[in-house]
Amino acid sequence: MPIGFRNTNELWAAILTQTLKRLGLTCAVICPGSRSTPLAVSFAQESPTLEVISILDERSAAFFALGRAKATAIPTAIVCTSGTAGANFYPAVIEAKESRVPLLLLTADRPSELRDCHSGQTIDQLKLYGNYPNWQAELAAPSADMGMLAYLRQTVVYAWERSLYPVPGPVHLNIPFRDPLAPIPDGTDLNSLQLHFQSEDFWTGISPLSPKCFQASPPLQEWLKSDQGIIIAGVAQPKQPQEYCQAIAQLSKTLKFPVLAEGLSPVRNYAELNPHIISTYDLILRNQQLAKQLVPEIVIQIGEMPTSPVLRNWLKTTAAKRWIIDPSDQNLDPLHGRTVHLRVSVEQLTVTFGENTGKEDTGTWERGDAGNVFDNFSASFFASNFTPSSYLQMWCAAEAKVRLNVNQILANTSDLLESKIAWLLSQVLPRETPIFIANSMPVRDIEFFWKPNQSGVKPFFNRGANGIDGTLSTALGIAHGNQSSLMLTGDLALLHDTNGFLIRNKFVGHLTIVLINNNGGGIFEMLPIAKFEPPFEEFFATPQDIDFAQLCATYGVEHELITSWEQFQKRLNPLPTTGIRVLELRTNRKFDAKWRQENLGKFSAPDNLE
Repeated sequence: MPIGFRNTNELWAAILTQTLKRLGLTCAVICPGSRSTPLAVSFAQESPTLEVISILDERSAAFFALGRAKATAIPTAIVCTSGTAGANFYPAVIEAKESRVPLLLLTADRPSELRDCHSGQTIDQLKLYGNYPNWQAELAAPSADMGMLAYLRQTVVYAWERSLYPVPGPVHLNIPFRDPLAPIPDGTDLNSLQLHFQSEDFWTGISPLSPKCFQASPPLQEWLKSDQGIIIAGVAQPKQPQEYCQAIAQLSKTLKFPVLAEGLSPVRNYAELNPHIISTYDLILRNQQLAKQLVPEIVIQIGEMPTSPVLRNWLKTTAAKRWIIDPSDQNLDPLHGRTVHLRVSVEQLTVTFGENTGKEDTGTWERGDAGNVFDNFSASFFASNFTPSSYLQMWCAAEAKVRLNVNQILANTSDLLESKIAWLLSQVLPRETPIFIANSMPVRDIEFFWKPNQSGVKPFFNRGANGIDGTLSTALGIAHGNQSSLMLTGDLALLHDTNGFLIRNKFVGHLTIVLINNNGGGIFEMLPIAKFEPPFEEFFATPQDIDFAQLCATYGVEHELITSWEQFQKRLNPLPTTGIRVLELRTNRKFDAKWRQENLGKFSAPDNLE
C-alpha cells in the first residue's frame, strides 16, 4: 500500500510496516485496542499481501504468533495497546527465548508526558519482559523529519536482524503515540515529504537478510579413532528436516556411530536415511547390564538434550568426552560434563568434514565451495569400512529386540491406553503432517513409543520453558495456512488455553486435536508425591471434571468421543481440510501410570532380550 500522509502517526506507522514487509514479514497478529490504532490501521492496509490476523486475547495471540514463527522460521509481528495488554505476552516471550523462536513484540504506549500521572491505561512498559528479549528498545515519539524516519527504518531493520541472528528469539519495541491516533489530519503539513517516497531510494538495501553462522573446528580425526561413540539427535525443529536428517545420517555412516533419536526430532520420521537409529534408548538403558556395556567413549549431541532422565543420568556416570553441535550461543549442557560446543549446524559440519578430510588438523575451519565432497568421502569411507563395530552391533541388536517387544505389546493392547496413542500416531498420519505435541506426558510418550517411520511427519513443541501455556494457540499458529495438522494434548493443557478457540473464525486450514482426557495431570502420577493422599488429588492432579463435548459446542468446534482403536485410526488418515476438530479419548490416569511403572523397565529386561 502507498505511504499515508494524513498525519504523523500514520506516516510513522507506515514506514515501520513497510520496512518489516520488505525485510520478509509475512504475518502480523493484531490485538484490539486504542493506543495501537496507527499500527493496526497500517498493518490492515497491507492485507492481502501481508497476512494480518485479529485475535482478542493477548496471551493466546502471542502463542499463536509463536506457532506461526515456529512453522515458518520467519519472525511474526504481534501488536497490542498500552497498559496490561503487553504483560499478557510474557509467557510466550519466555518460550520464544528458551526455544529460540523469532518474535517481534510491538507494544503501543502513551508518550512520556502522559506517564506517571494516572492518565489511564498506562504502566511502565520499558524492559517489560526483563532479560528475555534478544534486544529491546523504545522508539522515539513519531516525527515527520526525514532524519527521524531514517532512524525508524534502520531501528526496525536492526530489530528484525536481532530476532534472527546470531540466535533467534523475541525482540521488543515499545512504541509511543500521541493523539490523534486515527488517520485524521493533525495540523502537520506532510505534502513536501511525498516526493521522498515516489522513488525507491528511501528503501535501498532493505531486503530479506542472509543467514549468518558461527564457525568452529570439527575434530573429525579424533572421532574417527574411536569405534565406541554415539550421536544423540536431540530436541529439534529444523526448517528443512530432510536435509537435517540427511546430515545426521552422513555423520552416523562416516563414524559408524548409532543415532539415539529423540521422538521430538524429525530423525525418527526419516528412518530410511539412517540404518542405525536407536529409538528405544530410554527403555534399553533401564537394563543395568546393558547400560554398563554400552558406555561410550565419545558423545556427539546435536541440538538440545533429549527429555529422558534415564539417558541424562546414564551420561552423567560416563567419562565420555562430549561435543554439542548447535549454531546458537547458548549453553546446551544441563549435565555440566566435559563438553565442547561446536557453534555450527550439523549441515555445515558435514560440509566442513569434507573440506578437511585428509588435511592436518590445524585447529581452524576454512570454508569454501564444498559441493558434495562430504557425500563422496562418506560413501567411500563407509564402503571400504562397512563392517560395523561390536559396539554398534550391540546397540542395534538391543534396539531390534526392544522395539519388537514394544510393538508386540502395544499391538495386542485393546484398552484405550495412553501410551498406545503415540505409537499409533507414528504409523497412521498422512505424510509430512505437522504435529504439535503438548508438554507433560505427551512428549514423554512420544519419546518412549514413537516408532521410526518414513512419513516425514513434522514434530513441533514448546520445549523452551516446557510449560503448558498457550498449547492450543501455538498449535493453531502452526496449522494456520499449513497442511492439515494435528495436536496431541492432555486435558489440563487444553483447558489452560481454551481462549485459543476464539481464533477459529480467523483460522485457515485444519487442526485435529487428539485429547487425552484422564481428568487431571497424569505426569504427577509418575512422581513420589502421588503416594501422598491427601493432598495429591486436590493440589497436584487437579481434576476439572469438564464435559468437553459441551465445551466444544460453546465454541462451535466439532467433537467426537473415541471409544475404539479402529475408530481412532479411521479419523486420522485422511485428515479433514478445514476447521477444528477434537477427538477425545477418555483414559484412566491411575491405570496408565501403573502400566508405565510396571512395563517401561520390562521391555529390556534380560529375559525379554533372549
